[in-house]
Amino acid sequence: MVKATSSRRRALVVVCVALAALTGSVATRAQVPVADGPDPQACDDPTNSVSLFAEKLPNGRIGYGRTPGKAQVPGPTLEMTEGDCLQVTLVNDTDKKLSMHAHGVAYTFASDGTPHNRGCVAPGKAKTYVFNAPAPSTRADGTLDQGSAGYWHYHDHCMGTNHGSGGVSKGLYGALIVRRAGDPQPDRKPVVLVMNQITFNNKVAPRTPMPIVNMGERVEFVVIGHGDLFHTFHLHGHRWADNRSGVVMTPSDTSRIIDNRTVGPADSFGFQVVAGEHVGPGAWMYHCHVQNHSDSGMEGLFVVRTEGGEMTEQTKAAIRRWRRGASHHG
Repeated sequence: MVKATSSRRRALVVVCVALAALTGSVATRAQVPVADGPDPQACDDPTNSVSLFAEKLPNGRIGYGRTPGKAQVPGPTLEMTEGDCLQVTLVNDTDKKLSMHAHGVAYTFASDGTPHNRGCVAPGKAKTYVFNAPAPSTRADGTLDQGSAGYWHYHDHCMGTNHGSGGVSKGLYGALIVRRAGDPQPDRKPVVLVMNQITFNNKVAPRTPMPIVNMGERVEFVVIGHGDLFHTFHLHGHRWADNRSGVVMTPSDTSRIIDNRTVGPADSFGFQVVAGEHVGPGAWMYHCHVQNHSDSGMEGLFVVRTEGGEMTEQTKAAIRRWRRGASHHG
């Protein structure tokens, strides 16, 4: 028998995943080739199922994407609500082994995404990971299980080293949000900013993300740390609560209100702001407040237009000045 080529194996994986999506069924190990045999998972009946495709990108980067040919850095933001169980089928379309390891949620050893638990995915193969988001409960001993709601993340744990250092450095990471019932919802997709070495999302200014929103919109940020350095994330003109959700929900909530937070490798937090509240439209900088990091290009702009979606002349001029000033970063 002739051994299947890498491209033929990839085609088989893509067809299986596509058929599952078209029929509305949940992808299972019987439908998608996996890296190893059946092992107990966090649940038998997932609430939702998604597919991720790991692919090479220009300039040596590697990313996760929801469909073939659509990989990105950071990878797609995954969302759950406490009580959900999410099944993720990772298809490896690179020439290196890699994985998906999630923070903040519950899983068995079958979904740990690490080499010692056989969680790596070989080139041309696929693997199914299952994650459970526990809700708050009281244990038998009377202590509280606080649940899993929070701003988390996922990343590779296999490429380059047993800790995925090679994959993380190239862009194999993404945000994982677990919401609690009743949490406020943003008006737009979350803005994900990963502080990886001296970059945001593996880019330096003026190529860093520039979210553009309208006055009064509720905007959600997710900030994640990776690499070997510690940073401080600062957002101009806006504040948030230093708690699980980044929002003050009741008068009795005494959470500190901050606009700057220290971020270490694998730290993650999130918050919501009302765009332009108390400050108006403008080009509001975000950056690492470690001075030589920001001087090296760890900065970007959060652009707030008018309520009608118009960008003021002052904002346009500020963006031009910022781009000129940041152009020396490359």
